[in-house]
Amino acid sequence: MKTPSSRTRKIAMFAAAPLAVLIAGGMVWQGSQAAFTASTRNAGSSWSTGNVVLTDDDLGAAAFTVENIVPGQTGQKCIVVTSQSNVPGEVRAYTQNLISAKGLEDHIFFDLEQGTGGSFNDCTGFTPTANTVPEMRISTLASVNRDFTTGGASWKTAGTPGETQSYRGTWRFDTTGLGQDEINALQGARVGIDLVWELQSDAAPKLP
Repeated sequence: MKTPSSRTRKIAMFAAAPLAVLIAGGMVWQGSQAAFTASTRNAGSSWSTGNVVLTDDDLGAAAFTVENIVPGQTGQKCIVVTSQSNVPGEVRAYTQNLISAKGLEDHIFFDLEQGTGGSFNDCTGFTPTANTVPEMRISTLASVNRDFTTGGASWKTAGTPGETQSYRGTWRFDTTGLGQDEINALQGARVGIDLVWELQSDAAPKLP
């Protein structure tokens, strides 16, 4: 039987039926006329896999939906990610599904901070603890932070359901170095990208 992987994705939930093993040890002496018997039992031994669950407080809404931006404009949004995992692991943030037109992805800069406080779309009370994804162009971000291996904003979870981590994303529209015609060419442009937080369980030590 193939051994389950020690690393799991956020949406994966191992819920295999528990493997029950009953261990019975005993001694039987069988004579031709009578028998002495004795036994001891350690019943109910079982193994079950842990659950890896990751949610956020966006209620299915996009973290950033910003319309009609102009050069030099900036903004911030916050989100709180919750681990309901009962095994320790690591959460990393990365991007997927870049959609762009007219090269706007080269002029929207984005950075991600970890911290405490805040909630979805509301950074009131947010206190940064680390600048975990330094500011870079959306186009660069999509290239260098594209999966769990290349992801950033590492958050180590202890395996206690209900652990939370707050994040603040900051963007700015920068047209530095562009001529007026190049700036005008960006009118009506649009860029979209998915922000992904993924939890993978830690590799487990070998147990007897």
